[in-house]
Amino acid sequence: MPTIASVLPEEADAMLRRALEAHGQRFTEQRAAVYRVLRGTCEHPTADEVFTAVRGEIADISLATVYKALETLVSCSLAVKLTYGDDSARYDARTDDHYHSRCLACGVVRDVAAEATEVPHFEVGGGFRVEGYRVEVVGYCPACAGA
Repeated sequence: MPTIASVLPEEADAMLRRALEAHGQRFTEQRAAVYRVLRGTCEHPTADEVFTAVRGEIADISLATVYKALETLVSCSLAVKLTYGDDSARYDARTDDHYHSRCLACGVVRDVAAEATEVPHFEVGGGFRVEGYRVEVVGYCPACAGA
């Protein structure tokens, strides 16, 4: 399947429309604009950052609409919501298995250039069935580390 970055905008919208409809969701210009922002960046933006970017295209969009669009994209497996212990969340249009690094000072999240492997077998006890796991590398980005 081609990625949205490799196709014309009208083809990308058609791909998005098919994916949304396959999950019982409607295609809207707001959802399309939010998805274009996610697909157009290798950053992992917050909902507020997506909102700011989308307002350049749709001036009257609300923050609540952006949140709903992001959650719809996540529920349709078109985006991933990255959550952290401090209740912050970032969004990633890259839905394949991959790892992230997060700066402890500024919070920037980046993809790690390492291939994710199969889920290892974990024995956690209590009848818990492991379905997946998440690896996050934490530390300091070059700007915050003074490098």
